[in-house]
Amino acid sequence: MPNLDVTEILFDPDFADFSLVVTRNTQTVDRQGFATNNPASATFTGVVTVDRSLEARRMQAGQVVTGAILIVTTERLTQGQTGRDADIVTYQNRDYRVTFVDPYTAYGAGFVQAHCELLPFDGGMPIEQ
Repeated sequence: MPNLDVTEILFDPDFADFSLVVTRNTQTVDRQGFATNNPASATFTGVVTVDRSLEARRMQAGQVVTGAILIVTTERLTQGQTGRDADIVTYQNRDYRVTFVDPYTAYGAGFVQAHCELLPFDGGMPIEQ
Protein backbone atom coordinates (compact mmCIF):
# COMPACT_ATOMS: atom_id res chain seq x y z
CA MET A 1 0.00 0.00 0.00
CA PRO A 2 2.80 2.58 0.62
CA ASN A 3 3.55 2.51 -3.12
CA LEU A 4 -0.04 3.26 -4.13
CA ASP A 5 -0.35 6.74 -5.66
CA VAL A 6 -3.99 7.84 -5.83
CA THR A 7 -3.27 11.44 -6.84
CA GLU A 8 -5.22 11.10 -10.08
CA ILE A 9 -8.27 9.75 -8.24
CA LEU A 10 -8.17 12.34 -5.45
CA PHE A 11 -8.17 15.16 -8.03
CA ASP A 12 -10.87 13.55 -10.17
CA PRO A 13 -13.95 15.84 -10.43
CA ASP A 14 -16.11 12.91 -9.31
CA PHE A 15 -14.40 12.99 -5.89
CA ALA A 16 -12.73 16.35 -5.44
CA ASP A 17 -14.42 19.56 -4.35
CA PHE A 18 -12.92 22.52 -6.19
CA SER A 19 -14.84 25.16 -4.22
CA LEU A 20 -13.16 24.85 -0.81
CA VAL A 21 -11.92 28.09 0.76
CA VAL A 22 -9.26 28.35 3.44
CA THR A 23 -8.93 31.46 5.62
CA ARG A 24 -5.54 31.83 7.26
CA ASN A 25 -4.98 34.14 10.19
CA THR A 26 -1.43 35.37 10.61
CA GLN A 27 -1.03 36.74 14.11
CA THR A 28 0.94 39.79 15.11
CA VAL A 29 1.47 40.93 18.69
CA ASP A 30 1.56 44.64 19.56
CA ARG A 31 3.72 46.32 22.22
CA GLN A 32 1.08 45.70 24.89
CA GLY A 33 1.06 41.95 24.12
CA PHE A 34 -2.32 41.84 22.37
CA ALA A 35 -2.58 39.55 19.33
CA THR A 36 -4.27 40.68 16.11
CA ASN A 37 -5.36 38.31 13.34
CA ASN A 38 -4.70 39.26 9.72
CA PRO A 39 -6.98 37.02 7.59
CA ALA A 40 -6.21 35.96 4.02
CA SER A 41 -8.49 33.64 2.00
CA ALA A 42 -7.72 31.33 -0.92
CA THR A 43 -9.48 28.51 -2.76
CA PHE A 44 -8.13 24.97 -2.82
CA THR A 45 -9.12 21.46 -3.89
CA GLY A 46 -9.69 18.42 -1.70
CA VAL A 47 -11.84 15.36 -1.09
CA VAL A 48 -14.32 15.97 1.74
CA THR A 49 -15.92 13.19 3.78
CA VAL A 50 -17.86 13.07 7.04
CA ASP A 51 -15.76 12.67 10.16
CA ARG A 52 -18.62 13.08 12.63
CA SER A 53 -22.17 13.79 11.48
CA LEU A 54 -24.08 16.86 12.62
CA GLU A 55 -25.60 16.39 16.04
CA ALA A 56 -27.79 18.76 18.02
CA ARG A 57 -27.11 18.58 21.74
CA ARG A 58 -29.91 20.03 23.79
CA MET A 59 -28.95 21.18 27.25
CA GLN A 60 -30.59 23.30 29.88
CA ALA A 61 -28.49 26.30 28.85
CA GLY A 62 -29.37 25.90 25.16
CA GLN A 63 -28.62 23.91 22.04
CA VAL A 64 -25.21 23.28 20.48
CA VAL A 65 -24.74 21.75 17.03
CA THR A 66 -21.52 19.78 16.53
CA GLY A 67 -20.04 17.95 13.58
CA ALA A 68 -16.77 17.41 11.76
CA ILE A 69 -15.40 16.71 8.29
CA LEU A 70 -12.21 15.13 6.94
CA ILE A 71 -10.40 16.74 4.03
CA VAL A 72 -7.72 14.96 2.01
CA THR A 73 -5.71 17.56 0.10
CA THR A 74 -2.27 18.74 -0.93
CA GLU A 75 -3.01 22.15 0.62
CA ARG A 76 -0.81 22.58 3.68
CA LEU A 77 -3.59 23.11 6.22
CA THR A 78 -2.60 23.72 9.83
CA GLN A 79 -4.20 23.42 13.25
CA GLY A 80 -2.07 26.37 14.31
CA GLN A 81 1.59 27.10 14.83
CA THR A 82 3.80 29.89 16.08
CA GLY A 83 2.45 33.18 14.69
CA ARG A 84 -0.48 31.53 12.92
CA ASP A 85 -3.94 30.60 14.16
CA ALA A 86 -5.72 27.42 13.02
CA ASP A 87 -7.00 27.50 9.45
CA ILE A 88 -10.73 27.97 8.85
CA VAL A 89 -12.19 25.98 5.93
CA THR A 90 -15.47 26.98 4.30
CA TYR A 91 -17.35 23.98 2.89
CA GLN A 92 -20.95 24.21 1.63
CA ASN A 93 -21.49 27.57 3.34
CA ARG A 94 -20.33 26.31 6.73
CA ASP A 95 -17.08 27.19 8.50
CA TYR A 96 -14.90 24.48 10.02
CA ARG A 97 -11.76 24.95 12.14
CA VAL A 98 -8.83 22.63 11.42
CA THR A 99 -8.24 20.77 14.69
CA PHE A 100 -5.46 18.39 13.65
CA VAL A 101 -3.66 17.31 10.50
CA ASP A 102 -2.31 13.83 9.69
CA PRO A 103 0.37 13.18 7.07
CA TYR A 104 -1.26 11.12 4.32
CA THR A 105 1.86 10.38 2.29
CA ALA A 106 1.02 6.70 1.74
CA TYR A 107 -1.45 7.80 -0.95
CA GLY A 108 0.78 10.18 -2.89
CA ALA A 109 3.41 12.81 -2.23
CA GLY A 110 2.31 15.86 -0.29
CA PHE A 111 -1.15 14.76 0.85
CA VAL A 112 -2.53 15.53 4.30
CA GLN A 113 -5.75 14.53 6.03
CA ALA A 114 -7.23 17.42 7.99
CA HIS A 115 -9.84 16.92 10.71
CA CYS A 116 -12.09 19.98 10.84
CA GLU A 117 -14.79 20.79 13.40
CA LEU A 118 -17.90 22.87 12.77
CA LEU A 119 -17.46 26.42 14.07
CA PRO A 120 -20.83 28.07 14.75
CA PHE A 121 -22.61 26.73 17.80
CA ASP A 122 -25.92 26.83 15.94
CA GLY A 123 -24.71 24.81 12.94
CA GLY A 124 -24.65 27.73 10.50
CA MET A 125 -26.67 27.91 7.29
CA PRO A 126 -26.03 24.99 4.92
CA ILE A 127 -25.83 25.49 1.17
CA GLU A 128 -28.86 23.21 0.64
CA GLN A 129 -31.28 25.77 2.12
